[in-house]
Amino acid sequence: MQLPWITGPDSPFPPTHQALTEPPELAGLLAAGGDLSPARLATAYRRGIFPWFGPGQPVLWWTPEPRMVLRVADFKCHRSLRQAQAHFATTPGARIVWDGDVRAVITACAQAPRGGQAGTWIGPDMIEAYVRWHAEGDDAWGRVHSVETWVGSDLMGGLYGVRIGQMFFGESMFTRHTDASKLALAALVQGCRTAGMPLIDCQQQTAHLASLGAAPVSRSAFEAELAHLTALAPQPMI
Repeated sequence: MQLPWITGPDSPFPPTHQALTEPPELAGLLAAGGDLSPARLATAYRRGIFPWFGPGQPVLWWTPEPRMVLRVADFKCHRSLRQAQAHFATTPGARIVWDGDVRAVITACAQAPRGGQAGTWIGPDMIEAYVRWHAEGDDAWGRVHSVETWVGSDLMGGLYGVRIGQMFFGESMFTRHTDASKLALAALVQGCRTAGMPLIDCQQQTAHLASLGAAPVSRSAFEAELAHLTALAPQPMI
């Protein structure tokens, strides 16, 4: 297997159609190496590429085919979630917070499963990289955001992801209480509606995401929408 290597800060990513297609566990793997600077990450996300690697591995860059996306208009707010929202609204000290503690959210996500994989893919380097991107991001680079479910001083669940232009890339979520992460997702969807953002990237296919309205699209279709949406000026989400 000949995998392209990113050798320096100015090294370009290879064309996404060159991503591996087999073996199945490596399908979508595009390149290895490079750093996790905000500039490198922003370049990757604008092309539909994201890092995903485990302990002892180099930075691995992925672009799955097909791509799982959630169209905001297709979000399924099931009866159980509406009941959870109603209960949450009457719970003393309960609130949804944006960007309250990005580090805590990413760290909690590191301990949660993702796509059937162990959560250790979010290692210390990844945590520091996305916390830095949150702190240093702007309209040009994009920025990392978190949506958090709090009750009093307890962080019950949440998610984090990347916003570039009018596109949101979901990264991971966690829950410490039933429906806490779904409440955060519903808040994210509402924020996207407020901003006129039509699409949330979910990266990989899971039954859980499908139950909420996400569906797979081809890489080419995803990249076409991505190019348009990331070029738009961001609008307020809250």
